[in-house]
Amino acid sequence: MSEKIAIQATVEAPRERVWRLWNDPEHITQWNFATDDWHCPSAENDIRVGGRLLWRMESIDGSFGFDFEGVYDEVIAGSRLAFTMPDGRLVEMTFEDLGGSTRIGTVFDAESEHPAEMQRAGWQAILNNFKRHAESS
Repeated sequence: MSEKIAIQATVEAPRERVWRLWNDPEHITQWNFATDDWHCPSAENDIRVGGRLLWRMESIDGSFGFDFEGVYDEVIAGSRLAFTMPDGRLVEMTFEDLGGSTRIGTVFDAESEHPAEMQRAGWQAILNNFKRHAESS
């Protein structure tokens, strides 16, 4: 059983806008990276139970990259997403309406290759990048 890691951020934007920006491939490519030396050159998101998400993540210099992917297990429009990655790890996300702002919570299964704190920091950095994108768009 892998360790569960939780992260969260409060975005100063209404939940319907946050949901749209989180799930629209055109926007995913604008926020889905942890540092400025990475980018997300392509994104696909078939947001339905059984649908697939596929986000390409690469270093800007092209020296390293990987596909982040999963299959949706649960989609509750505007409030909840759950998906399973190819290695069987689970990700659960909630979008909580705070009356003009939105709390995004993510719980994911850690992988065994990197320390849990490194994974937490990376996922949190991506979520913080989304927050900046959503609040400035």
